[in-house]
Amino acid sequence: MHDPLSFHDKVVLVTGGGKGVGRGISRRFLECGAHVVICGRQAPERLPARAGREALFLPCDVRDVEQLERLMGSILERFGRLDVLVNNAGGAPYADAASASPRFSESIIRLNLLAPLNLCQLANRVMQAQPEGGSIINICSVSATRPSPGTAPYGAAKAGLLNLTRSLAVEWAPKVRVNAVTAGLILTKQAGLHYGDDHAVAQVAATIPLGRLAEPDDIGDTCLYLASPLARYVSGADLAVHGGGERPAFLDAANAH
Repeated sequence: MHDPLSFHDKVVLVTGGGKGVGRGISRRFLECGAHVVICGRQAPERLPARAGREALFLPCDVRDVEQLERLMGSILERFGRLDVLVNNAGGAPYADAASASPRFSESIIRLNLLAPLNLCQLANRVMQAQPEGGSIINICSVSATRPSPGTAPYGAAKAGLLNLTRSLAVEWAPKVRVNAVTAGLILTKQAGLHYGDDHAVAQVAATIPLGRLAEPDDIGDTCLYLASPLARYVSGADLAVHGGGERPAFLDAANAH
């Protein structure tokens, strides 16, 4: 019986796949037999590896269209195809919206919205020419659908990426499926920068219905599903992976009296 989660001989590109969430996504596809390509401005100290397989690193600043074109050319030259694109690269440092410079805001939107759009276009051209088409997964964030104080341009860009996902799913069907993963709070090496020390992280985790922050592999498993034949009729979807979301603040306020 064919394993629907087997990606043997499939080619998967994960942007920002060398660390954090991207590393977890890369490892899960490696476990399932895929040829995994990761990209970033600098190579990680250790390449993602699982089940005796190792990812291929190609240098690329995803904000640069010419570098994206070279990246896609290198993938086609080496493998001759691209089956799955995971637009994972992104993020933003804390900045007060009242004082952030226009240049700063533009850079955040370029990284989190325009770069995925440009790479989606390049991937689509390849996938449309393949008999089996392809799958594109955009990693979004709960910041797209709730206030994002301190990272307002990031939240706005992710909201744009969510709408972009739905539009591309309509335009590029039926050969290419396009979906989004709305990720919640995730436990990575960078978590301390956002939430504080271990005690603070534990307090944050306690606010999540499932009682913990997501692990990178949790996002990776979701990507496996969306890229697999199990999701053959899923396109234009926004799959929330946030442990149940956030408990409404008014409930705690009401119980305090």
